[in-house]
Amino acid sequence: MKRSGILFLISAPSGGGKSTLLKMLSDKPDFVYSISCTTRAPRPGEVDGHDYHFLSVAEFERRIAAGDFIEHASVHGNFYGTLRQTILDSMGSGRDVLMDVDIQGATKIRTDADGRLQAALVDIFLMPPSMDEVRRRLLKRGTETPEQLEVRLRNAKTEMAAWRNYRYTIISGTPMQDFENFRAIMQAERMRASRMTLNF
Repeated sequence: MKRSGILFLISAPSGGGKSTLLKMLSDKPDFVYSISCTTRAPRPGEVDGHDYHFLSVAEFERRIAAGDFIEHASVHGNFYGTLRQTILDSMGSGRDVLMDVDIQGATKIRTDADGRLQAALVDIFLMPPSMDEVRRRLLKRGTETPEQLEVRLRNAKTEMAAWRNYRYTIISGTPMQDFENFRAIMQAERMRASRMTLNF
């Protein structure tokens, strides 16, 4: 049995539970995690080439001009983007890819002219149960100033309105519930007949 690579795309607002979910998924060997490029400064403990590819603004803009990104956007005053060829190479070899992008990036990928991306795309939105829970999670994280916190809360409310644009929406519960729901989607999509080639 042969199967084409799937592009699993996950989005969530700040405080949606995405970072925790991605950490729980990180030791699973059945997909490749797409490492995004960004111009923001590394947070404590982040490693270049593992968490992100940290680029200067000039280098990021050079890569935009070269058409290297499958999607790119300015978020919270910084650039983020995903390298196109890395994604296509992984899918072409039959490997599934997990991408972490915001709603702007998801929209760009959905409308990309490359048919290989459209056939492979499975987009999933991780929805926090309430704005109060978003605030609680961001305060617990403690990585933003009060001003940054308010910006993220305003952005979260806008981002949460985009959930209907995604094929799947997971209402965030406990970390284990989010993990199990996400893995269930992955397994179901891998068994879609349209993705398989069976030889008897």
